[in-house]
Amino acid sequence: MNMNLFSKIRLNILSIILAVCFIQACTSTPPESPDNICKIFKEKNSWYKAAMQAEKRWKIPPYVLMSFVFQESSYQAKAKPDRAKLLGVIPWFRPSSAKGYSQALTNTWNDYMDETGNTRAKRSNFKDSSDFIGWYASKGYYQGFERTDARSLYLAYHEGYKGFEKKTYRKKQWLIAVSDRVQARSSMYQQQYWGCAEDLKKKRFWFF
Repeated sequence: MNMNLFSKIRLNILSIILAVCFIQACTSTPPESPDNICKIFKEKNSWYKAAMQAEKRWKIPPYVLMSFVFQESSYQAKAKPDRAKLLGVIPWFRPSSAKGYSQALTNTWNDYMDETGNTRAKRSNFKDSSDFIGWYASKGYYQGFERTDARSLYLAYHEGYKGFEKKTYRKKQWLIAVSDRVQARSSMYQQQYWGCAEDLKKKRFWFF
């Protein structure tokens, strides 16, 4: 075999191997300390950047944003609702089209892409999901929602703003309980964030 051709083939194989390793290394895994927003942002520099961009664009506080992501997906990029069980045993259809960090429904995600122009957005991408949550929350600000009211924002996120207005959540005690947990986590994250925001801002890590 021609040595130049052999070298080219070896170089191509090496490039493929490196590309695969890079993709695997970049595959985002849940943070090691999901109950501490400061540790999350120090571990996940790109998540910090995404949260800051969402706050700048949509005015959503990072602690509210992160409480949503935790509740919706437990920081799992590929999260999907569990499949229903046919006859209690056979895996059946999923209850909805929700998936990704934000657990956004397909139709709502399409509305987001159309309205923002972010047509290449993916629900498995943390930055895109953060922007989506900020986009959706911002619609509530125009209706008088407080930016720190994670409980109401989450109820509207789950039921839709029209559903929230009709108070459909009142018939779902489990959802009210979940929204209370979202508010509790947001408040916890807020206290933590106040203690590390300046340090994070100084380090910035914008090159990741």
